[in-house]
Amino acid sequence: MPDRSEPNPISGGRDGDSESAEVGGVLLAAGEGTRFEGGNKLLAEVEGTPIVRRAAKTLCRSSVDDIVAVVGHEADRVNEALTDLDLTVRPNENFAAGQSTSVRVGVDAAENADWDAVVFMLGDMPFVSPTTVDTLRAAYANGDGTIVVPTYEEQRGNPVLFGRRHYDALATVSGDRGGRRLIEDHANAVRIDVDDSGVRRDVDYRADLEETTG
Repeated sequence: MPDRSEPNPISGGRDGDSESAEVGGVLLAAGEGTRFEGGNKLLAEVEGTPIVRRAAKTLCRSSVDDIVAVVGHEADRVNEALTDLDLTVRPNENFAAGQSTSVRVGVDAAENADWDAVVFMLGDMPFVSPTTVDTLRAAYANGDGTIVVPTYEEQRGNPVLFGRRHYDALATVSGDRGGRRLIEDHANAVRIDVDDSGVRRDVDYRADLEETTG
């Protein structure tokens, strides 16, 4: 059976109106993780579970309506780690050119699915709470902003929600900056404080695993 919680419907607008918002999740899981020593960091385990699977399950246990995982480096192995989760996998053959290429694949998925907003989740962040994803969605639904960013102890974190009006801009980002320029520059970006240290805990080096206990 798919490992997926029942969605928790949250009302919201299509960037402003009163219709119910369709919010999807995109898991960015295509990178090479070159700073991580000793193999693919997404497949390294925390408490017996691959990092990428833990990140995916955060989305699966949240209220998002649909999920797409973008894979690239060692795609077959990453796919295997995501086996039986309720999500769709999309390949990014240009993953070596940076995270922005995966963002574009995710935007294409969001447009094709006609999502009102998308939550971009990083595949190397295994400690984010599903409640945080729901908090971002609720803030968007309440009209607080069309870009919603979590903060922990006044520090910006991930995942980040983008409303549909930002899809075109996201599709033009380059390199590894992803959507950070939009977050930094857009007047309609809102920061929401969350009680979730996981939004600041990514895994870049093997030492990062030694410092985390889940």
